[in-house]
Amino acid sequence: MTIDLPNPIADYVASNARLDVDGMLRPFAADVVVHDLGIGKRFEGTAELRTLFEEEVVPVRAIFTPEAVRCEGGKVIVEGPAHGDFPGSPLRFTYRFTLRNEAITALEIMP
Repeated sequence: MTIDLPNPIADYVASNARLDVDGMLRPFAADVVVHDLGIGKRFEGTAELRTLFEEEVVPVRAIFTPEAVRCEGGKVIVEGPAHGDFPGSPLRFTYRFTLRNEAITALEIMP
């Protein structure tokens, strides 16, 4: 099943499927704020986001596969499983993206 995602989100998802950290970072604004409720941490800016990807995503090969998308309250909500080498895989996640000028400016990740 193919889901029609806004370009920045589609670019992030495609890069995540390759575990390409530089590609995953490219769609994010330099001042992005990410709340990862699964690990209980907040990341500000792409340098901190790089740390999240390099320490929490790539080592366990966590790949998110969108199954549903909707717009709600100015946010793009994307739901689906993440598969990888981590306990309980696959786990379902909800990603709440905020976009501005073709960039991801905020992201909330909920397990």
